[in-house]
Amino acid sequence: MVFMLRPRSSPTQWVSTEEYHLSPSLRVTEHTDSFGNLCQRLVAPVGDFEINTSAQVLVSRTAPTTSDAGFVDVSLLPEEVLSFLLPSRYCEADRFGNMAMEIVADKPLGYAQVEAITEWVRENIRYVPLSSTYPISATEVNGRGEGVCRDLAHVAIALCRALCIPARMVVGYLYELEPMDSHAWFEAFVGGQWHTFDPTFAHGLGWRIAVARGRDAADVAVYNQYGPLLLPETMHVAVDRLE
Repeated sequence: MVFMLRPRSSPTQWVSTEEYHLSPSLRVTEHTDSFGNLCQRLVAPVGDFEINTSAQVLVSRTAPTTSDAGFVDVSLLPEEVLSFLLPSRYCEADRFGNMAMEIVADKPLGYAQVEAITEWVRENIRYVPLSSTYPISATEVNGRGEGVCRDLAHVAIALCRALCIPARMVVGYLYELEPMDSHAWFEAFVGGQWHTFDPTFAHGLGWRIAVARGRDAADVAVYNQYGPLLLPETMHVAVDRLE
């Protein structure tokens, strides 16, 4: 099994303390994947198996931006950003071109386009917790008209990439999320840097902890397993604000 359960320090979050407990105790190796995510690798034992993690993280509240973060021409994009322009397993960007152009019609290039896409997804794809237990593609979500946070992010990412705006999925935790669980949102590269967008909620971009980033849900799963199917009996997530 390969897990992604450890957040990394970054300019917007600082991991001050962290605990990682396995029962029974097992040998774990850790590596960094091609997207910079911390991955924990182990062989699960026969029988019951538990992982408990906790972390205290100093975070910066991400405020909505109305700056002139403009479109970056593909010829000027950093090489490490180019992969986030391509269609991926759950984000078929090559099938959203006309739709994306209609959504952003008359919008200034760059941040305003991503903002328009985010609002369109929020208004047209209903957020229904627990409505899908496995990832589905952006075209499927658009056809259903509803999904979980991961599904809404897939649609927004596909629309951004269709306009040659790099976009990537982020998974982690959002303070005061209801019902509490892991959460997914996305980042778009405009104005020469990554900006945070959340098509699930309209009440702003509050305190959140990023754990993993990738092209879509296939890159940022909490865990991947290789062998007989194992489904977790329980999973509990808690996010508390510390004074």
